Amino acid sequence: MRVLLWHVHGSWTTSFVQGPHRYILPVLPDRGPDGLGRAVTWDWPPSVVEAPPSQLRDEEVDVVVLQRPQELGLVADWLGRTPGRDLPAVYLEHNAPDGPVADMRHPLADRSDIPVVHVTWFNQMFWDTGAAPSRVIEHGVVDPGARYTGELARAAAVINDPMRRGRVTGTDLVSAARAEVGVDLFGMRSEPLDGVDLPQHRLHDEMARRRVYFHPNRWTSLGLSLIEAMHLGMPVVALSTTEAAEVIPSEAGVITNRLPALVEGLRRLVNDPDEAAAVGRQARQVALERFGLARFLADWDRQLLEVTT
Repeated sequence: MRVLLWHVHGSWTTSFVQGPHRYILPVLPDRGPDGLGRAVTWDWPPSVVEAPPSQLRDEEVDVVVLQRPQELGLVADWLGRTPGRDLPAVYLEHNAPDGPVADMRHPLADRSDIPVVHVTWFNQMFWDTGAAPSRVIEHGVVDPGARYTGELARAAAVINDPMRRGRVTGTDLVSAARAEVGVDLFGMRSEPLDGVDLPQHRLHDEMARRRVYFHPNRWTSLGLSLIEAMHLGMPVVALSTTEAAEVIPSEAGVITNRLPALVEGLRRLVNDPDEAAAVGRQARQVALERFGLARFLADWDRQLLEVTT
């Protein structure tokens, strides 16, 4: 199958393109948001190809995976086809809705010809998708392997653009935790990277050297970095908000909305390498069972087959 999609979310796309299809990614000369093309910090297979807008009309696209409202117009302009009518389409919703609960109506809520696929059950519950069919396909992760060493008595957190996103990503909670334990921030425009995005394998290596993973996000769909940390074999400390409360059992780490308990959990695991390693092994097992790549790809194959037949 020939699948058109934009490079919007690198970690999610890394898993998606491990499937058996041909994946066509629009590319623009400036490699801006509407034409980022192939990733440079993730390892993608050769089945992922770039195509400038001028070539897309000649591509035999079977289905488009939409991820942003503006892509409806881009498909019409660049391919001369209307998603959901003369081109099978799925809308992938990565994010939890913003704003008051009463106003959480999805951009595709007035359409019944394009199903909305959510990455968490929390998202499906909180988005109002109206007439659009909706379902959940949970994340799947390319297993990075049990790399955990925990050699550094510090915590790791991955937050892109932490200063701008502030309370949404719990940047203030990182500052609070730092009064008790060392916390290293990774991600775009985060310390200690100084704005440099590490290749995924290097990021995983650096995370796994820290003794615990801290996930301070208040309002998030479900951070893939959290799932990757669990795959690495890291114990986790997280807020009990959105989908995290469903994903992290007590044996895999500490999950609470009480700041003193968060800080105490970080301090205890950082100071006890044996407990941290044991809890991390449980976290890895949970991640392998729930977020395996084979299940994820099979779910998506069924979804793509459904909209194209």
